[in-house]
Amino acid sequence: MSRNDTDIIDRRTLLKATGGAGMTVLAGYAGPTDDRGGGKQDTETEDDGSDGPDSYTIGMVDSLTGSLSAFGERNQRGKDLALRAVNDVGIDGAELDIIVEDSESESQSGVSAAQKLVNQDNVPFLIGAVGSGVSLAIYESVIQGTDVVQLSQNSTGLSLTDFPGLLRMSPTGRTQSVALADIIADDGYDDVAITYVNNDYGQSLTDAFVEAWDGNVAYNNPHDQEQQSYSGVVSEMNSSGADAWLFITYQAEFATMVNEIFSSGYDAQFYGADSVSGDNVLENTPEGSMDGMKIVVPSAPIDQDNYKEFAATFEEEYGEEPTSWSAYAYDCVVNAALSIQAADEFTGAALQETVREVSRPEGEQVTSFEAASQILAEGGGVDDVDYQGVSGPIDFDENGDPVGYLQILTVENHDYVGSGFIES
Repeated sequence: MSRNDTDIIDRRTLLKATGGAGMTVLAGYAGPTDDRGGGKQDTETEDDGSDGPDSYTIGMVDSLTGSLSAFGERNQRGKDLALRAVNDVGIDGAELDIIVEDSESESQSGVSAAQKLVNQDNVPFLIGAVGSGVSLAIYESVIQGTDVVQLSQNSTGLSLTDFPGLLRMSPTGRTQSVALADIIADDGYDDVAITYVNNDYGQSLTDAFVEAWDGNVAYNNPHDQEQQSYSGVVSEMNSSGADAWLFITYQAEFATMVNEIFSSGYDAQFYGADSVSGDNVLENTPEGSMDGMKIVVPSAPIDQDNYKEFAATFEEEYGEEPTSWSAYAYDCVVNAALSIQAADEFTGAALQETVREVSRPEGEQVTSFEAASQILAEGGGVDDVDYQGVSGPIDFDENGDPVGYLQILTVENHDYVGSGFIES
Protein backbone atom coordinates (compact mmCIF):
# COMPACT_ATOMS: atom_id res chain seq x y z
CA MET A 1 0.00 0.00 0.00
CA SER A 2 1.52 3.31 -1.08
CA ARG A 3 1.96 6.09 1.46
CA ASN A 4 1.09 8.71 -1.17
CA ASP A 5 -2.30 10.30 -0.65
CA THR A 6 -3.33 9.82 -4.25
CA ASP A 7 -2.44 6.11 -4.08
CA ILE A 8 -4.20 5.37 -0.82
CA ILE A 9 -7.68 6.18 -2.07
CA ASP A 10 -9.07 6.13 -5.56
CA ARG A 11 -10.05 9.76 -5.44
CA ARG A 12 -13.70 10.66 -5.82
CA THR A 13 -14.61 7.01 -6.28
CA LEU A 14 -17.08 5.22 -4.03
CA LEU A 15 -16.84 1.56 -4.83
CA LYS A 16 -20.33 0.69 -3.71
CA ALA A 17 -23.26 1.93 -1.69
CA THR A 18 -24.15 0.13 1.50
CA GLY A 19 -26.29 0.67 4.54
CA GLY A 20 -24.21 -1.45 6.91
CA ALA A 21 -22.03 -0.24 9.75
CA GLY A 22 -18.35 -0.79 10.38
CA MET A 23 -16.70 -2.82 13.14
CA THR A 24 -13.79 -2.67 15.56
CA VAL A 25 -11.47 -4.99 17.38
CA LEU A 26 -9.75 -5.20 20.74
CA ALA A 27 -7.40 -7.60 22.43
CA GLY A 28 -6.49 -8.83 25.85
CA TYR A 29 -3.65 -10.70 27.51
CA ALA A 30 -2.78 -14.00 28.97
CA GLY A 31 -1.07 -14.77 32.27
CA PRO A 32 2.59 -14.37 33.20
CA THR A 33 5.20 -16.13 31.15
CA ASP A 34 8.58 -17.54 32.01
CA ASP A 35 10.27 -14.14 31.78
CA ARG A 36 9.46 -14.19 28.05
CA GLY A 37 12.26 -16.73 27.80
CA GLY A 38 12.78 -20.48 27.62
CA GLY A 39 10.55 -22.69 25.58
CA LYS A 40 6.95 -22.29 24.50
CA GLN A 41 5.73 -22.36 28.07
CA ASP A 42 3.83 -20.46 30.73
CA THR A 43 4.19 -20.37 34.50
CA GLU A 44 0.60 -21.57 34.77
CA THR A 45 1.60 -24.90 33.20
CA GLU A 46 0.79 -27.94 35.31
CA ASP A 47 2.41 -31.36 35.10
CA ASP A 48 -0.62 -33.17 33.68
CA GLY A 49 1.31 -35.46 31.37
CA SER A 50 0.93 -33.24 28.30
CA ASP A 51 3.84 -31.83 26.34
CA GLY A 52 2.64 -28.23 26.21
CA PRO A 53 1.39 -25.53 28.56
CA ASP A 54 -2.18 -25.18 29.80
CA SER A 55 -2.38 -21.52 28.80
CA TYR A 56 -0.60 -18.56 27.26
CA THR A 57 -0.99 -15.09 28.72
CA ILE A 58 -0.76 -11.81 26.85
CA GLY A 59 -1.60 -8.23 27.86
CA MET A 60 -3.99 -5.55 26.73
CA VAL A 61 -4.21 -1.84 27.48
CA ASP A 62 -7.69 -0.48 26.82
CA SER A 63 -9.77 2.62 27.54
CA LEU A 64 -12.05 1.22 30.20
CA THR A 65 -12.66 4.72 31.54
CA GLY A 66 -12.09 8.27 30.32
CA SER A 67 -13.02 10.13 27.15
CA LEU A 68 -12.42 7.10 24.89
CA SER A 69 -14.28 4.55 27.04
CA ALA A 70 -17.00 4.07 24.40
CA PHE A 71 -14.30 2.60 22.14
CA GLY A 72 -12.98 0.51 25.01
CA GLU A 73 -16.38 -1.04 25.64
CA ARG A 74 -16.63 -2.13 22.02
CA ASN A 75 -13.07 -3.41 22.13
CA GLN A 76 -13.81 -5.57 25.15
CA ARG A 77 -16.79 -7.13 23.44
CA GLY A 78 -14.75 -7.93 20.34
CA LYS A 79 -11.97 -9.31 22.52
CA ASP A 80 -14.35 -11.55 24.43
CA LEU A 81 -15.85 -13.02 21.26
CA ALA A 82 -12.39 -13.67 19.85
CA LEU A 83 -11.24 -15.36 23.06
CA ARG A 84 -14.26 -17.64 22.86
CA ALA A 85 -13.46 -18.54 19.25
CA VAL A 86 -9.80 -19.22 20.08
CA ASN A 87 -10.39 -21.20 23.25
CA ASP A 88 -13.12 -23.33 21.70
CA VAL A 89 -10.33 -24.65 19.46
CA GLY A 90 -7.26 -24.14 21.62
CA ILE A 91 -3.67 -23.28 20.77
CA ASP A 92 -2.20 -26.75 20.45
CA GLY A 93 -4.42 -27.73 23.37
CA ALA A 94 -3.74 -24.61 25.48
CA GLU A 95 -6.00 -21.66 26.25
CA LEU A 96 -5.29 -17.99 25.63
CA ASP A 97 -5.65 -15.62 28.59
CA ILE A 98 -5.63 -11.83 28.41
CA ILE A 99 -4.82 -9.45 31.26
CA VAL A 100 -6.58 -6.13 30.63
CA GLU A 101 -5.37 -2.88 32.20
CA ASP A 102 -7.06 0.53 31.97
CA SER A 103 -5.30 3.43 30.23
CA GLU A 104 -8.01 5.82 31.50
CA SER A 105 -7.75 7.24 27.93
CA GLU A 106 -4.58 9.11 28.96
CA SER A 107 -0.96 8.62 27.91
CA GLN A 108 0.58 8.49 31.38
CA SER A 109 -1.97 6.02 32.69
CA GLY A 110 -1.48 3.96 29.55
CA VAL A 111 2.27 3.87 30.12
CA SER A 112 1.75 2.79 33.73
CA ALA A 113 -0.62 0.04 32.62
CA ALA A 114 1.86 -1.19 30.00
CA GLN A 115 4.74 -1.12 32.50
CA LYS A 116 2.74 -3.34 34.82
CA LEU A 117 1.96 -5.83 32.07
CA VAL A 118 5.48 -5.96 30.63
CA ASN A 119 7.62 -5.61 33.75
CA GLN A 120 5.49 -7.42 36.34
CA ASP A 121 3.32 -9.80 34.35
CA ASN A 122 6.09 -10.42 31.80
CA VAL A 123 3.77 -10.59 28.79
CA PRO A 124 5.56 -10.98 25.44
CA PHE A 125 2.60 -9.66 23.43
CA LEU A 126 0.72 -6.44 24.21
CA ILE A 127 -2.51 -5.28 22.55
CA GLY A 128 -2.85 -1.53 22.98
CA ALA A 129 -4.06 1.02 22.89
CA VAL A 130 -7.02 3.26 22.11
CA GLY A 131 -5.80 6.69 21.01
CA SER A 132 -2.72 7.26 18.89
CA GLY A 133 -1.00 9.36 21.55
CA VAL A 134 -1.50 6.65 24.15
CA SER A 135 -0.21 3.90 21.84
CA LEU A 136 2.84 5.92 20.87
CA ALA A 137 3.63 6.84 24.48
CA ILE A 138 3.50 3.15 25.42
CA TYR A 139 5.78 2.22 22.53
CA GLU A 140 8.38 4.89 23.21
CA SER A 141 8.37 4.46 27.02
CA VAL A 142 7.88 0.72 27.45
CA ILE A 143 8.14 -1.34 24.24
CA GLN A 144 10.87 0.25 22.13
CA GLY A 145 14.17 -1.52 22.62
CA THR A 146 12.54 -4.75 23.84
CA ASP A 147 11.31 -7.84 21.97
CA VAL A 148 7.71 -7.38 23.17
CA VAL A 149 5.15 -7.21 20.35
CA GLN A 150 2.78 -4.23 20.45
CA LEU A 151 -0.35 -4.32 18.30
CA SER A 152 -2.72 -1.36 18.66
CA GLN A 153 -6.41 -2.03 18.30
CA ASN A 154 -7.61 1.56 17.75
CA SER A 155 -4.94 4.02 16.61
CA THR A 156 -5.18 5.92 13.34
CA GLY A 157 -2.69 8.76 13.88
CA LEU A 158 -0.37 9.29 10.93
CA SER A 159 2.81 9.45 12.98
CA LEU A 160 2.58 5.78 13.94
CA THR A 161 3.68 4.96 10.39
CA ASP A 162 7.13 6.31 11.37
CA PHE A 163 7.45 3.55 14.01
CA PRO A 164 7.42 0.22 12.13
CA GLY A 165 7.86 -1.69 15.37
CA LEU A 166 4.42 -0.48 16.48
CA LEU A 167 1.78 -2.49 14.63
CA ARG A 168 -1.86 -1.48 14.36
CA MET A 169 -5.01 -3.20 13.20
CA SER A 170 -6.94 -0.04 12.26
CA PRO A 171 -5.78 1.78 9.11
CA THR A 172 -3.83 5.03 9.14
CA GLY A 173 -5.96 8.15 9.40
CA ARG A 174 -4.37 9.51 6.23
CA THR A 175 -6.99 7.53 4.31
CA GLN A 176 -9.74 9.37 6.20
CA SER A 177 -8.17 12.77 5.59
CA VAL A 178 -7.85 12.25 1.85
CA ALA A 179 -11.39 10.88 1.63
CA LEU A 180 -12.79 13.85 3.55
CA ALA A 181 -10.99 16.32 1.28
CA ASP A 182 -12.52 14.63 -1.76
CA ILE A 183 -16.01 14.41 -0.28
CA ILE A 184 -16.14 18.06 0.79
CA ALA A 185 -14.90 19.20 -2.62
CA ASP A 186 -17.40 16.93 -4.39
CA ASP A 187 -20.17 18.48 -2.29
CA GLY A 188 -19.28 21.83 -3.87
CA TYR A 189 -17.52 23.64 -1.03
CA ASP A 190 -14.45 25.81 -1.55
CA ASP A 191 -13.93 26.99 2.06
CA VAL A 192 -13.64 24.87 5.17
CA ALA A 193 -13.29 25.60 8.89
CA ILE A 194 -11.45 22.96 10.93
CA THR A 195 -11.14 22.35 14.65
CA TYR A 196 -9.13 19.41 15.97
CA VAL A 197 -8.27 17.90 19.33
CA ASN A 198 -4.89 19.11 20.50
CA ASN A 199 -2.90 15.87 20.33
CA ASP A 200 -1.03 13.74 17.82
CA TYR A 201 -4.21 12.20 16.45
CA GLY A 202 -5.92 15.52 15.80
CA GLN A 203 -2.83 17.30 14.49
CA SER A 204 -1.74 14.53 12.13
CA LEU A 205 -5.16 13.99 10.54
CA THR A 206 -5.62 17.73 10.13
CA ASP A 207 -2.21 18.17 8.52
CA ALA A 208 -3.00 15.37 6.07
CA PHE A 209 -6.38 16.93 5.25
CA VAL A 210 -4.84 20.33 4.59
CA GLU A 211 -2.23 18.72 2.34
CA ALA A 212 -4.95 16.97 0.32
CA TRP A 213 -7.40 19.91 0.29
CA ASP A 214 -7.34 22.09 -2.84
CA GLY A 215 -9.64 24.80 -1.48
CA ASN A 216 -9.30 27.53 1.14
CA VAL A 217 -8.87 26.78 4.84
CA ALA A 218 -10.75 29.62 6.48
CA TYR A 219 -10.19 28.44 10.06
CA ASN A 220 -7.79 25.84 11.49
CA ASN A 221 -7.30 25.72 15.26
CA PRO A 222 -6.97 23.09 17.98
CA HIS A 223 -8.97 22.68 21.17
CA ASP A 224 -8.18 20.88 24.44
CA GLN A 225 -9.97 17.80 25.71
CA GLU A 226 -12.64 17.72 28.42
CA GLN A 227 -13.52 21.39 28.44
CA GLN A 228 -16.92 22.41 29.81
CA SER A 229 -17.53 24.77 26.89
CA TYR A 230 -16.26 25.27 23.36
CA SER A 231 -18.35 28.35 22.63
CA GLY A 232 -15.27 30.34 21.62
CA VAL A 233 -14.24 27.71 19.08
CA VAL A 234 -17.66 27.41 17.43
CA SER A 235 -18.09 31.20 17.40
CA GLU A 236 -14.79 31.59 15.56
CA MET A 237 -15.75 28.86 13.09
CA ASN A 238 -18.99 30.69 12.41
CA SER A 239 -17.16 33.99 11.94
CA SER A 240 -14.77 32.40 9.43
CA GLY A 241 -17.45 32.49 6.75
CA ALA A 242 -16.90 28.85 5.76
CA ASP A 243 -20.04 26.82 5.11
CA ALA A 244 -18.28 23.46 5.59
CA TRP A 245 -17.09 22.65 9.13
CA LEU A 246 -14.75 19.73 9.80
CA PHE A 247 -14.43 18.21 13.29
CA ILE A 248 -11.48 15.98 14.18
CA THR A 249 -12.07 15.35 17.86
CA TYR A 250 -13.65 12.90 20.31
CA GLN A 251 -17.27 12.10 21.09
CA ALA A 252 -17.65 14.04 24.35
CA GLU A 253 -15.99 17.17 22.98
CA PHE A 254 -17.99 17.03 19.75
CA ALA A 255 -21.30 16.60 21.60
CA THR A 256 -20.56 19.73 23.62
CA MET A 257 -19.80 21.65 20.42
CA VAL A 258 -22.99 20.44 18.72
CA ASN A 259 -25.12 21.60 21.62
CA GLU A 260 -23.52 25.04 21.60
CA ILE A 261 -23.82 25.33 17.80
CA PHE A 262 -27.48 24.33 17.98
CA SER A 263 -28.33 26.72 20.82
CA SER A 264 -26.54 29.59 19.02
CA GLY A 265 -28.47 29.02 15.82
CA TYR A 266 -25.36 28.58 13.68
CA ASP A 267 -25.88 26.85 10.34
CA ALA A 268 -23.18 24.86 8.51
CA GLN A 269 -22.58 21.55 6.78
CA PHE A 270 -20.78 19.24 9.23
CA TYR A 271 -18.08 16.70 8.39
CA GLY A 272 -16.11 14.51 10.76
CA ALA A 273 -13.42 11.91 11.28
CA ASP A 274 -14.33 8.56 12.82
CA SER A 275 -13.86 9.59 16.45
CA VAL A 276 -16.85 11.98 16.46
CA SER A 277 -19.43 9.26 15.79
CA GLY A 278 -21.15 7.09 18.37
CA ASP A 279 -24.26 6.48 20.41
CA ASN A 280 -22.98 8.85 23.11
CA VAL A 281 -23.13 11.73 20.63
CA LEU A 282 -26.64 10.87 19.48
CA GLU A 283 -27.89 10.50 23.05
CA ASN A 284 -26.44 13.81 24.21
CA THR A 285 -27.40 16.11 21.33
CA PRO A 286 -30.81 17.46 20.20
CA GLU A 287 -32.82 15.83 17.41
CA GLY A 288 -31.99 17.50 14.10
CA SER A 289 -28.80 19.13 15.35
CA MET A 290 -26.53 17.08 13.05
CA ASP A 291 -28.77 15.98 10.19
CA GLY A 292 -26.85 15.85 6.91
CA MET A 293 -23.46 15.45 8.58
CA LYS A 294 -21.00 13.15 6.78
CA ILE A 295 -18.44 11.10 8.69
CA VAL A 296 -15.68 8.86 7.37
CA VAL A 297 -15.02 5.83 9.56
CA PRO A 298 -12.80 2.76 9.32
CA SER A 299 -14.95 -0.18 8.31
CA ALA A 300 -14.90 -3.92 8.00
CA PRO A 301 -15.71 -5.52 4.64
CA ILE A 302 -19.35 -5.92 5.61
CA ASP A 303 -20.29 -7.98 2.54
CA GLN A 304 -17.90 -10.81 3.43
CA ASP A 305 -19.20 -13.98 5.06
CA ASN A 306 -16.82 -13.98 8.01
CA TYR A 307 -17.85 -10.44 8.92
CA LYS A 308 -21.54 -11.33 8.60
CA GLU A 309 -21.03 -14.29 10.92
CA PHE A 310 -19.15 -12.09 13.39
CA ALA A 311 -21.86 -9.43 13.24
CA ALA A 312 -24.62 -11.98 13.80
CA THR A 313 -22.84 -13.42 16.82
CA PHE A 314 -22.18 -9.92 18.18
CA GLU A 315 -25.83 -8.89 17.81
CA GLU A 316 -27.05 -12.10 19.44
CA GLU A 317 -24.69 -11.56 22.37
CA TYR A 318 -25.04 -7.81 22.89
CA GLY A 319 -28.29 -6.80 21.18
CA GLU A 320 -26.67 -4.32 18.81
CA GLU A 321 -24.56 -4.18 15.68
CA PRO A 322 -20.78 -4.18 16.09
CA THR A 323 -18.63 -1.25 15.11
CA SER A 324 -15.41 -1.47 13.15
CA TRP A 325 -13.56 -1.00 16.45
CA SER A 326 -15.00 -4.26 17.78
CA ALA A 327 -13.80 -6.04 14.64
CA TYR A 328 -10.27 -4.66 15.00
CA ALA A 329 -10.10 -5.90 18.59
CA TYR A 330 -11.34 -9.32 17.51
CA ASP A 331 -8.62 -9.61 14.89
CA CYS A 332 -5.95 -8.46 17.33
CA VAL A 333 -6.75 -11.43 19.55
CA VAL A 334 -6.89 -13.94 16.68
CA ASN A 335 -3.64 -12.58 15.24
CA ALA A 336 -1.98 -12.94 18.65
CA ALA A 337 -3.23 -16.52 19.02
CA LEU A 338 -2.00 -17.54 15.56
CA SER A 339 1.35 -15.88 16.21
CA ILE A 340 1.73 -17.92 19.38
CA GLN A 341 0.82 -21.20 17.67
CA ALA A 342 3.21 -20.54 14.78
CA ALA A 343 6.15 -19.51 16.98
CA ASP A 344 8.89 -21.87 18.15
CA GLU A 345 8.87 -20.28 21.61
CA PHE A 346 6.51 -18.16 23.66
CA THR A 347 8.91 -15.22 23.68
CA GLY A 348 8.75 -11.72 22.28
CA ALA A 349 11.61 -12.46 19.90
CA ALA A 350 9.85 -15.52 18.49
CA LEU A 351 6.50 -13.73 18.20
CA GLN A 352 8.17 -10.89 16.31
CA GLU A 353 8.98 -13.47 13.62
CA THR A 354 5.38 -14.67 13.24
CA VAL A 355 3.06 -11.74 14.04
CA ARG A 356 3.24 -10.20 10.57
CA GLU A 357 3.46 -13.46 8.65
CA VAL A 358 0.25 -15.24 9.69
CA SER A 359 -1.82 -12.82 7.59
CA ARG A 360 0.50 -12.51 4.58
CA PRO A 361 -0.98 -13.05 1.09
CA GLU A 362 1.42 -15.87 0.24
CA GLY A 363 -0.43 -18.45 2.34
CA GLU A 364 -3.79 -20.18 1.99
CA GLN A 365 -6.62 -17.71 2.60
CA VAL A 366 -8.67 -18.66 5.68
CA THR A 367 -11.33 -16.65 7.47
CA SER A 368 -11.37 -18.13 10.96
CA PHE A 369 -8.97 -19.01 13.76
CA GLU A 370 -10.10 -22.63 13.53
CA ALA A 371 -9.14 -22.97 9.86
CA ALA A 372 -5.80 -21.22 10.30
CA SER A 373 -5.00 -23.19 13.44
CA GLN A 374 -5.67 -26.46 11.64
CA ILE A 375 -3.10 -25.61 8.95
CA LEU A 376 -0.49 -24.93 11.64
CA ALA A 377 -1.46 -28.02 13.65
CA GLU A 378 -0.96 -30.20 10.58
CA GLY A 379 2.62 -29.02 10.18
CA GLY A 380 2.14 -25.86 8.16
CA GLY A 381 4.26 -22.78 8.81
CA VAL A 382 3.61 -19.06 8.75
CA ASP A 383 4.05 -18.99 4.97
CA ASP A 384 1.14 -21.42 4.62
CA VAL A 385 -1.44 -19.22 6.39
CA ASP A 386 -3.12 -16.04 5.20
CA TYR A 387 -5.67 -15.12 7.87
CA GLN A 388 -8.38 -12.86 6.43
CA GLY A 389 -9.80 -11.01 9.40
CA VAL A 390 -13.35 -9.92 10.14
CA SER A 391 -11.93 -6.39 9.78
CA GLY A 392 -10.35 -7.11 6.38
CA PRO A 393 -7.27 -8.77 4.91
CA ILE A 394 -4.81 -7.13 7.41
CA ASP A 395 -1.56 -7.63 5.37
CA PHE A 396 0.76 -5.46 7.51
CA ASP A 397 3.14 -3.42 5.37
CA GLU A 398 6.72 -2.54 6.23
CA ASN A 399 5.49 0.28 8.48
CA GLY A 400 3.16 -1.95 10.49
CA ASP A 401 0.05 -0.52 8.79
CA PRO A 402 -2.76 -2.76 7.52
CA VAL A 403 -4.91 -2.60 4.41
CA GLY A 404 -7.88 -0.35 5.21
CA TYR A 405 -11.56 -0.07 4.42
CA LEU A 406 -13.56 3.11 4.97
CA GLN A 407 -17.28 3.76 5.13
CA ILE A 408 -19.12 7.06 4.73
CA LEU A 409 -21.86 7.60 7.31
CA THR A 410 -24.54 10.26 6.90
CA VAL A 411 -26.66 11.47 9.80
CA GLU A 412 -30.34 11.08 8.91
CA ASN A 413 -33.16 11.56 11.42
CA HIS A 414 -30.56 11.67 14.18
CA ASP A 415 -29.08 8.30 13.25
CA TYR A 416 -26.08 7.05 11.27
CA VAL A 417 -26.80 5.61 7.84
CA GLY A 418 -24.17 4.05 5.57
CA SER A 419 -23.93 5.93 2.29
CA GLY A 420 -20.72 4.68 0.68
CA PHE A 421 -17.74 2.36 0.99
CA ILE A 422 -14.10 2.96 0.07
CA GLU A 423 -11.16 0.54 -0.07
CA SER A 424 -7.72 2.05 0.47
